[in-house]
Amino acid sequence: MTRAELCAAFSDRIPGVQDVTGEYAVLVPLIEGPAGWELLFEVRAATLRRQPGEVCFPGGRMEGEESAVACALRETEEELGIHAAAVEVVAELDVLLHQSGFLLHPVLGVVDAAAAEQLKLQSAEVAETFRVPLDFFRQNAPLCPSYPLEPRPGPDFPYEAIGFPQGYPFRAGRVEVPIYRWADKAIWGITGRIVRHLVEVLG
Repeated sequence: MTRAELCAAFSDRIPGVQDVTGEYAVLVPLIEGPAGWELLFEVRAATLRRQPGEVCFPGGRMEGEESAVACALRETEEELGIHAAAVEVVAELDVLLHQSGFLLHPVLGVVDAAAAEQLKLQSAEVAETFRVPLDFFRQNAPLCPSYPLEPRPGPDFPYEAIGFPQGYPFRAGRVEVPIYRWADKAIWGITGRIVRHLVEVLG
């Protein structure tokens, strides 16, 4: 391989994230209500296999070369009946890397107030929706418990191959779990992290 060929291999390449198992996007829907800004949340249907009954934002897996914005708008229309034309995209928030390997792209958008009053829920995925004043999150810090992520190599791990026949002290991690309580709803986990990040950016 020549130097020119080496450089050509990277000339148009955009750096990504290694070992990603999938990419997802969610819309973080803001509505300008009579008393100020509100965040719109979903409650996942009880019949779903993953996270039934949990609070989330509308979203799903990015398809093919689909952008995060396109995915978030598509999923919002599918789940809530809000057309893309009724959403003003404000910004993409910081991407989250989940410990299981997927990337989540939150997209902040302002939903037209009239459209927000005429939701058409996809009952197979969404049980209900509710709104929370943005100021609630700005004025109330979340609970932030955490849990450890401990590496557990199997008995057949080839320590000899890496030069540590007696074992290796793999570094452990820790995951923080922000939890907000609003009436009878728990806004937590990834959704809580997105809300906390939004509040931090707004200051």
